[in-house]
Amino acid sequence: MASIIFTCSFIMCSPANSDKESALVEKVFVVNTVDNDKKLNEYLAYHKQIWPEVEAGFKKAGYKSITLYHFNDLIVMTIMVPENADLNEMGKLAESYSPRCAEWNKLMNTYQKGVNGTSEGQKWVEVIPFYKFKQ
Repeated sequence: MASIIFTCSFIMCSPANSDKESALVEKVFVVNTVDNDKKLNEYLAYHKQIWPEVEAGFKKAGYKSITLYHFNDLIVMTIMVPENADLNEMGKLAESYSPRCAEWNKLMNTYQKGVNGTSEGQKWVEVIPFYKFKQ
């Protein structure tokens, strides 16, 4: 019996199964914060203590990682998501976890503005890689 359980566990954890689960892609987005140092500091402070419901919503939606960077008023976000993920659907799913998730997004929206070249009302924009060094 133990050998059957071991064999089944081994088969279920085989590389063929993990390949499907590990097919992730990194996407990179940028946004600017509003021109106000006080607001930028508030925005950064919020991200030091992200509401637990927000991170739970990210998990529910299937985000594998989210990293934010900033330089002055430029915010860069990298996300790791399943390869063919529909980001609009993932966002809706994350917000559906709790009313606090939608509240967070509405609040963060007050600190953000689009970068040059975005359409009116657009904030975050995906950046397109154009060079990569790999060894």
